Amino acid sequence: MTLDERAGRFPADLDENTNDMIALNPVFTRPGEASLLPKFRMPKGESLPETAYQIIHDEAMLDGNARLNLATFVGTWMDDHAARLFAESADKNMIDKDEYPATAAIEARCWQMLADLWHAEDPENTIGTSTIGSSEACMLGGLALKRRWEARRRAEGKPTDRPNLILSSAVQVCWEKFCNYWDVEARYVPISEEHRVLDGHDLDKYVDENTIGVVAIMGVTYTGMYEPVAQIAAALDKIQADTGLDVKIHVDGASGAMIAPFCQPDLEWDFRVDRVASINTSGHKYGLVYPGIGWIVWRDREALPEQMIFYVSYLGGNMPTLALNFSRPGSQVLLQYYMFLRLGWEGYRRVQQNSLDIAQYLAGKIAEFDAFELWNDGADIPVFAWRMRPGHTDNWNLYHLSDRLRQKGWLVPAYPMPDNLTDVTVQRIVVRNGLSFDLANSLVEDIRTEVEFLDGLTSPMPGAGQGPHFHH
Repeated sequence: MTLDERAGRFPADLDENTNDMIALNPVFTRPGEASLLPKFRMPKGESLPETAYQIIHDEAMLDGNARLNLATFVGTWMDDHAARLFAESADKNMIDKDEYPATAAIEARCWQMLADLWHAEDPENTIGTSTIGSSEACMLGGLALKRRWEARRRAEGKPTDRPNLILSSAVQVCWEKFCNYWDVEARYVPISEEHRVLDGHDLDKYVDENTIGVVAIMGVTYTGMYEPVAQIAAALDKIQADTGLDVKIHVDGASGAMIAPFCQPDLEWDFRVDRVASINTSGHKYGLVYPGIGWIVWRDREALPEQMIFYVSYLGGNMPTLALNFSRPGSQVLLQYYMFLRLGWEGYRRVQQNSLDIAQYLAGKIAEFDAFELWNDGADIPVFAWRMRPGHTDNWNLYHLSDRLRQKGWLVPAYPMPDNLTDVTVQRIVVRNGLSFDLANSLVEDIRTEVEFLDGLTSPMPGAGQGPHFHH
């Protein structure tokens, strides 16, 4: 019997495997509708909108509870007014600036606000753009570094075939993609117990005439720690004094660029540091917007090669476009502007400080467990990690605890640290807006319960199939 012949029959009538079929609840089917639909092929017939909705709604119920997901940095809540804006503007194509000039103007206002927030000397003379997320923004930032290096090398009559970019070994995977996609050698500076972030130590061993730039991370994905941008810049100043090589910095502020301005305003990491050429952030992380929005701003127009800006006329008018993608909805841009207007500087400070307070409270509670040893305490962005205390037990590990917490709905990932520290496994909590002190206390009690259970084991837990549930 073919798939199409089987469609429409009730499960009880089938004597074959139905894993490739979607069975409808009889309560929701209407006369004349099929009660079975194929999963991996487009059905031949139509369904009522109510039926299609119910199928998808029921399948999505199997997803985890977003508010208990302490693995993701991505925002999972906005208010009802934001939801209305989202629905009203989802049909607007962000690239079509001639058709949607008001949305285009709002986009420019947003990155100018960020330029001002990040202490650009002349925010009106900066240039920036919205992106799908920080990954696209990082690609653009890295590409601008590469194009400027190429132009300088050509002007000097030198080859441009061996560019390299200096990164921490704890860098986010989007930078690995950038180096792979654009044929740039990635030079990873390994983190260690003594140097837990890229801090300028031994940087002279990695920089040479082919170095297009250095990436500094404001909020390392593995642990949430800041890389000291001013300290990295000072190391590059010394390298320039010794060698004449002028190497710029791109700040990956996916998370920290929306925390530091409000909660650590005296920390110099942004355009106050002369070597910083560009900064990116994720609007959908601590920018407090739903998934799908990132930003990048360059120090000034000279920092962005003109060749990266394209002008198109086939949508009407003659519009500049600066992005790797083309069509995308304008709704997230409007949501970002909504959050800027709704919260303002003081509102963002209160929201971010509350997340920091909860992260540091949780870190303090975790530190009280005999089983654990903090890697960092959540003092930078509202993220911290811990590891097992050496010698505590051989019966269980952090992967077992992660699995036990998952059974209660909590997603608290465990994973190995990067190269040179792969023998160290940590567990990490990301505190976002929506994790209250009450929920934090519930989490602590659940961790306590599971640790007591695991400590009570008289033999080791199985280790087969263990590993991280996510890629950083």
